[in-house]
Amino acid sequence: MRDHVKGGALTEVTFYILLSLYSPRHGYAVMQFIEEETGGRLALGAGTLYGALNSLQEKGWIEFYDSKVNGDGRNRGTCEERIGRTEGKNYQNNIRSGTRKKAYIITPEGKAAAEKELERIRELEKVAVNIIRGGAL
Repeated sequence: MRDHVKGGALTEVTFYILLSLYSPRHGYAVMQFIEEETGGRLALGAGTLYGALNSLQEKGWIEFYDSKVNGDGRNRGTCEERIGRTEGKNYQNNIRSGTRKKAYIITPEGKAAAEKELERIRELEKVAVNIIRGGAL
């Protein structure tokens, strides 16, 4: 994965993965989120996604989500309850059948990386608009 730690840009896929994990999701739900949010322009294969998830875990930008307490100490419910609220019936069916999926969530370090990328994109947009529109912002 070629993403920045200090100064460069995140890949588009990495940025979308981080955005998707502001709420806990399992891998397939991350793929669905990205495909839906990009109108089908980006569609990840399982190998690409899980390679990226592993890399993001190694960087400390995401982690497994399996606790009732998340970050700020407030009770968020079990992983199954949280994901069930965001993904509905299919996830609940998986729990009943005993096929739990690993869920992931973004870490504070991952949020910082996403925020830095958003700032970079805004700067890029400002420069591009200025050039394309001939100096008008």
